[in-house]
Amino acid sequence: MEEISRANFDDVARDAAVDLLEQFWILRDREPEKYIQVRNREQVLRTWFREKGGLRLITHRYFVKLEKVPASPEPWMGIQAFQQTRDYILFCCLLAFLEGRAVEEQFLLSDMCQDLEGFYPGPGGLDWTNYEHRKSLVRVMRHADELGIILTVEGEIELFGTGEAEVLYEVPVAARYFMRSFPRELESMADGQEILAAEQPEDQGLRRRHRIYRNLLFGPVMYSNDAADPDFLYLRNRRNRIRDDIEENFEFQFELYKNAALLTLPERRLRFTLFPNDRALCDIALQFAGLAREIREEEDIPLQYDGSISLPRSAYQNWVIRLRERYGHGWSKQYRELETKGVARELLALLKEWKLAREDPDTRVISLLPALAKSSGEYPANYPEGVEADAD
Repeated sequence: MEEISRANFDDVARDAAVDLLEQFWILRDREPEKYIQVRNREQVLRTWFREKGGLRLITHRYFVKLEKVPASPEPWMGIQAFQQTRDYILFCCLLAFLEGRAVEEQFLLSDMCQDLEGFYPGPGGLDWTNYEHRKSLVRVMRHADELGIILTVEGEIELFGTGEAEVLYEVPVAARYFMRSFPRELESMADGQEILAAEQPEDQGLRRRHRIYRNLLFGPVMYSNDAADPDFLYLRNRRNRIRDDIEENFEFQFELYKNAALLTLPERRLRFTLFPNDRALCDIALQFAGLAREIREEEDIPLQYDGSISLPRSAYQNWVIRLRERYGHGWSKQYRELETKGVARELLALLKEWKLAREDPDTRVISLLPALAKSSGEYPANYPEGVEADAD
């Protein structure tokens, strides 16, 4: 089934589309200009996102929201501020607590803590004398405040992390609309994959188109599984149409290779979540990418069927040692002082987050993926030894 229309964005719609993609939602009382932009271009935005990605644009008198349902869940799609499974459980308990409160009703942190103890599932429960439990709640409440599903009236939640503190909150209208609707009761579905499958159209052509556009818009890079990958056949057959759809409506450029497809930006834009960013670890990742290309050529390391390079973990560690010997003098203080194993661990986590590497959980073999070869970084020729970078 082919697209039924060819909606193009003007500059206002283009800005609004990016805001919808980058933000969970846009609250009218917090960002009125962005809210008005979306409402003024509501029809063209709704049509494009529905037809290309099967995505639902919700417009409300208090907010606008693009429901960004991924084609498949990825580890990096979690809430970045959360550090423990407990954080997610507490967040769900908070949502259950808010369901029992009226809009504009105020409540105290101490009262909420008592109720959360009753909501919290599993053995062990909550112990507010435990520092880690208090810090989890601090992260949850801070994130909920940033989202706008609670309003802080008086007090500071950060003080709860180090001792007793009282905070007064209020329930805003947005709290009623955080959870999205599902086609069936969640209890009737076994896992996340079943939830995603229940929301997909029956038409296989539509499913493929929606999956491809979601992968391109929501993920760092899309890889081919094999030479007969139907999604990549679709990309190759319709690459001109896809390129027009993307490049006429966004600032992105569509790039298609033998084993990878991705969206890039010709220039850095602060409003986007990008690789590389300003983190010192991203600089190290760029240096590692250049070194990996150099070592592969020196040692004539063969590529795998998917264009990746496979390394035993010990070889990866040795590459990081070489990286440190060559570039370590210019790293930020944090990474100059961190032992090599720690640098290797954090670097691998970053590469996996951006789908530039993966690790087999059984063999611990590390695969450097094709998109990593698109990046490279090194110090300029006149960069002096001993010059220290600023702290991360």
